[in-house]
Parts: sequence; C-alpha cells; structure tokens
Amino acid sequence: MKILITGANGFVGQALCQHLATLKNEVLAQTRESKSLLLPEQYSQYFLQIASDLDRISTLPNLWIGLDATVHCAARVHQFNDTATDPLAAYREINTAATLALAQAAADAGTKRFVFLSSVKVNGELTADEQAFRADDAIDTKDPYGISKREAEQGLREIAAKTGMELVIIRPPLVYGPGVKANFLTMMKWLHRGIPLPLGAIHNRRSLVALPNLVDFITLCLTHPGAANKTFMISDQHDLSTTELLRGLGTALGRPARLLPVPQRVLEASLKMIGKSGIAQRLCGDLAVDSTPATELLGWRPPVTVEQGLQLTAEHFLKHQANAAH
Repeated sequence: MKILITGANGFVGQALCQHLATLKNEVLAQTRESKSLLLPEQYSQYFLQIASDLDRISTLPNLWIGLDATVHCAARVHQFNDTATDPLAAYREINTAATLALAQAAADAGTKRFVFLSSVKVNGELTADEQAFRADDAIDTKDPYGISKREAEQGLREIAAKTGMELVIIRPPLVYGPGVKANFLTMMKWLHRGIPLPLGAIHNRRSLVALPNLVDFITLCLTHPGAANKTFMISDQHDLSTTELLRGLGTALGRPARLLPVPQRVLEASLKMIGKSGIAQRLCGDLAVDSTPATELLGWRPPVTVEQGLQLTAEHFLKHQANAAH
C-alpha cells in the first residue's frame, strides 16, 4: 500500500511510520521540519519524507498520485497551560480547518481510506458511576481541544458521505510508550529519583493505550473492511488506578514506588485549595473507555500487555538516562 502519514515526527507518527515501513508499505511521511526521521536502513526503500507545513500539503498535486490511504496524526496537541490569545481559534486552525482541507484533497485524488487520530477529549474529561465512554455517546465537551477534534470529525463525516472515501476515526486516551513526554515522563523522573509521592490511596479508573497497541490498531484499520466509516474508542483493555500505574511503572524502572497513603478526598481537597483542580482531576478522576467494538467488529486484541508496555517505556527511559550521564 501507498500510505501518507501526517505528523510523522510526532510520538505516534514516528512509531507508525517505522511499523508500516517494516511491513513493506510505501510510506510518505509528512513533517514540518527537514530533519531526517530515523528508520532501520534496510527499510529505507519503503520510506519518503516530505517536509511541508500541514496547511500546504493538500496543495502538493504529485503527492496524491496512487495513494491508497492517509493516516492523519498531525495536530495542535492539547496544552494544559495554553498561552494562545484565543485557544479555540488556534486549535481550530490546525485541528479542524487543516484536517478538512487535507481530507478533501485526499478524497478528490481518489484515496480510498482516511484514518483520523482524534481524542477521547471529544467525549469529555471524566467518566462517572463505573461507566466508560463509548463512541456513540452524546457529545458535550467544553474543552477547546476536544471541540476542535469534534468539529473535525463532523466535517470528515460530511466529506466521506459526499465523496465515498472511507473514514475511520480513532479516539485514544492517554498514549504511553518509548519516548513518551509530558506528565508521564515527569512521573518516571520522580519515581527514578525515589521521590515520595502522596498517591498511594487513589482508587480511580483510567484507560490508557500503549504505543505499540495503538500502532497495531491503526494498521488494522487501514485495510479491515469492518472499520470503514466507524468510530472507535481504543485502550489496552486493562484499566488502572493512578496508584496501580505508579506501582507498575516503579517495578518496570527497578525503583519501587514510594507512595504515601494520603486519602484521596484529602488530596483532592488540598489540590483544589491551591488552585490545582485540573491536576486533582487527572490524578484522582475516572476516565475509562469502552473498546469492545474494536474487539467485536474487527477481532482486535492488544498485542502488548500493560506490564509489557510499561517495561518498554521504562527501558527506553533508562537507556536515555544512561546516555545522558556519559
């Protein structure tokens, strides 16, 4: 297959490009920078990097010749402390308008399938009462990032309906794996340093997805007939509490987590008192997804367990820590 991957220098995009190239697909990798992506040399013949801004790539006519599928990973990522004057407008420019221009160009060129990497934030920030988000839930997100992704999904469905291009939408929760950054990386640094954390009595429920599992599912969605024009929630199919996650990650790092059993209500109240309600929500709140349709419709099973995913993440972290020390 000839496949265009946008956001190829991102966390998901890099792993997906390498995986698809090793399967001997012809991969066109869109990046904003000309810095070369690292792939095993033996698969370089299956890989072509295209340095172009996302809003310009739809105007490159030769790019679309013979293209079988597009996987759209590029996005203005969610930011907890957004400095944009109008965050919603900033998200819409990349996550909505540029996405729809890309999809229209793909459809006009006869591309058969468009896979869109959306977000669980389309559904919302929290689940409650032992429930899990489903793809067909009523949507009521207030988050600017989630709104931009939701509007992109709506526009993509309209393009697919008008043109016949097959659309697959994937809404992952937090993605972790080798090279993960942001809060997950911060947690690993704390655990590696042996810093005591007041997170030993959190009894929430969080869905996560390991990077190899997400890449495997995207690959399946490129060709499976049952994926056409469907929306999927996806996870490792093994939810964890924050406490369980930290303990598992500590084990993988070889540094048992030093977790203090501060009652969850006390921790939440303390964080809210100092204006950290968002942190309280992410540490203590539930955010679960129902990935049953991925299993029932596509026969998908996560190839990597949570324990294996955490081990791969920790090994990559430790390797880079060792390299930085030399």
